[in-house]
Amino acid sequence: MPWHARLQLDYRHDGARSIARFQHEGPLRILQSLYPEGPAVCHNVLVHPPSGLVGGDTLDIRVHAQAGSHGLITTPGATRFYRSEGETALQHTRLRVEAGARLEWLPLEALCYSGCLAENRLEIDLAPGAEMIGWDVTALGLPHADKPFVAGQFQQHIEWPGVWLERGRLKADDARLLDGPLGLDGHRCMASLFILSGTPLPRARRERLVELARELLPDAGAQAQSVPAGVTSPQPQVIVLRVLAPVVEPAWMLLRRVWQAWRQELWQTGPGSPRIWNT
Repeated sequence: MPWHARLQLDYRHDGARSIARFQHEGPLRILQSLYPEGPAVCHNVLVHPPSGLVGGDTLDIRVHAQAGSHGLITTPGATRFYRSEGETALQHTRLRVEAGARLEWLPLEALCYSGCLAENRLEIDLAPGAEMIGWDVTALGLPHADKPFVAGQFQQHIEWPGVWLERGRLKADDARLLDGPLGLDGHRCMASLFILSGTPLPRARRERLVELARELLPDAGAQAQSVPAGVTSPQPQVIVLRVLAPVVEPAWMLLRRVWQAWRQELWQTGPGSPRIWNT
């Protein structure tokens, strides 16, 4: 029988503290709230005990950040999309951020096993005065285990209606897309890090954030040559860093560096890395 799980996570501001409350149906949980940066920023880890999705499974995640709150959400490991016998596995996430609220959506990668039929859908709604930083990381196959992505399909959808839309379909038999120089060029990890603002950012501020990211691009370490990346601001409410890599680790390290620089510039915060990333 397919798993159908639903989670509603709400952040609210109470005095100097951001507080999280959640309700769930099925195998989807939020661990205890943590405050490594102090009471203003609430860190949460989203856990899916079955650890993966097969055909027909659905994860429905809804997050609401109320005015004045600041929530940070991550996961303890990859979201795994396993081989399907014909039905699509779906993770559908909806993020709503109210005026004066901040949200950070930082899950670890979506890992696509060969033979999967999967969709990862992210929908975002920001009120004027709201801000968020998020990322999306997708890995095809398991290169370290010599298990390439040779069958199946993965569909990615990121949308802020009327403002920003990214949508792509990756099919294992599409050699032109997966291996061509105008596609993934043989890479099997693609990642995006983005800033979204409910109110248009002044040009000077956007240029500063873009320049901060560009300063860090050569610092991807010894694997820099195999991690092509670029940052752009397609319109005044959106800044996007895009990365390709042969495997997840170099892409994730680069995203993490830029994320830390961006949040410090935007919000004058510290590094703020979730504790679970260090375990």
